[in-house]
Amino acid sequence: MEKIFNGKKAARLGTEKNPAVVTVASSERMKEVAAVFEKAGWKYRIELDPDKPEDVTDLEMLLNRPSPRKVDAKIGRNDPCSCGSGKKYKKCCGR
Repeated sequence: MEKIFNGKKAARLGTEKNPAVVTVASSERMKEVAAVFEKAGWKYRIELDPDKPEDVTDLEMLLNRPSPRKVDAKIGRNDPCSCGSGKKYKKCCGR
């Protein structure tokens, strides 16, 4: 049986252990993409291949990182009820 999870954390994208890999079709585009990586300080590997379609998904992932989600504060049992009745939550809407 093959093990799926080996217990090791994957390296962050754009570091020495996990550089971003992009494919471009022209040397002008390669210079443009390299400038973006250098400005941000990310480690990268650019493949120049005019026959393949351009693939810059790793760069897009680094530029558009998801922001952390904010969780609304949970209503405590003894807090006033949010419906405005003036009762405690546990005696009103938190049955």
